[in-house]
Amino acid sequence: MSDKRTVVILTALNTEYMEVRQHLRSIERHRHKAGTLFEAGSVDDSICRIALCLTGVGNAPAAVVAERAIQEFSPVAVLFVGVAGGLGNAVELGDVVVASHVYAYHGGTSEDDGLRARPRTWETAHQLLQLAQEVDRSDTWRHRLPPETSPPKVHFRPIAAGEIVQNSRISNEALWIRDHYNDAAAIEMEAAGVAQASHLNGAPAAIIRGISDRADGGKTSANDANWQPRAAANAAAFAVELAAALISDTALAAPSTDQAEEHPVNPIEALAVEGGNELVKALAAGLLASLKKIPKLWRRSGKGDEARISEKLHHSAAELAAGDEATRDRVTEDWRTELRHLLEEHPEAQHELRKVLIALQQLTPSQPPIQQHNIANGQGTITQGVIGGSIYNYGLPSQDTADGGRRS
Repeated sequence: MSDKRTVVILTALNTEYMEVRQHLRSIERHRHKAGTLFEAGSVDDSICRIALCLTGVGNAPAAVVAERAIQEFSPVAVLFVGVAGGLGNAVELGDVVVASHVYAYHGGTSEDDGLRARPRTWETAHQLLQLAQEVDRSDTWRHRLPPETSPPKVHFRPIAAGEIVQNSRISNEALWIRDHYNDAAAIEMEAAGVAQASHLNGAPAAIIRGISDRADGGKTSANDANWQPRAAANAAAFAVELAAALISDTALAAPSTDQAEEHPVNPIEALAVEGGNELVKALAAGLLASLKKIPKLWRRSGKGDEARISEKLHHSAAELAAGDEATRDRVTEDWRTELRHLLEEHPEAQHELRKVLIALQQLTPSQPPIQQHNIANGQGTITQGVIGGSIYNYGLPSQDTADGGRRS
């Protein structure tokens, strides 16, 4: 069964590993029975847990470690994160490429008239790709970048994976790749192994690469020392934000199978309802100071809206403190409407809202069961239990009917 809080992130190089690791907190060491070492840690402002491992270079070791990670952690998804060579002129150094699909380009048959391609291809899972595009639109992932970093562009394009370091535009291999895989934006050496292992084990996988060279003959030790850390940092920032978004999306937006079949739900409507509920619960619990990120969601509509929402939060807190259940219902519906209008106008705000709601759920105390004992017109005692908003009535016999209901 899948662990609904864990995402596995794999890297080939230690530089890539350390860039991911710096985003984790409360890190614990985990050892696979075959000796493979993982470190698992949490992500700030999220219930997401990341299991991190170094695979080494190449498709074969990446495939073996990916399978071990899937069997060990049963993650929601596997992300392979690191650097790659850029192909073509559309990508710049430091840009991030998220694979729309992966080509294993070394498949082929050697004929008298040359090498004919027999590639294998794996598409990135639709849910992962959709969520990655939402993370890019939301722009929130860039707060994870090192200070004074120029924001890189994110490309959703194919990635080619083989068994050689490509550092030429005129070699036979380079010309062959250009002829057969001319839509690929990056080239590297692990994605095919990870994609195959994930496919065989039923785990969604995504490949996220920062461009550290152009695979054109300009790859040198000096250039690698400059660009590999920068490209790895960019890819790690995007991947960690995607992992957190994936867990938030799973926790908040995924209805049970039965509910989904019987009552199809508009995702924006569902998130607005959930958001209104959690926001009012936090206000009623006196957590107004923890809602500072809520007005920032409206920044997309201008500072005037941001100020309006800030003022409205204070007003709602006062109403809830002095009001009754009817007031709470009205305030809840009002905030659901506010959130629904925001999300309809700015769908990219969904990811950021999910993060805020996850944080609120961790802060808001659960409501303890309450029992009331009421005397009802001398007919006996009614025990009334209130649990999570639901009321349960239990009738106890009065003295007059203690003999089984017979009256003298």
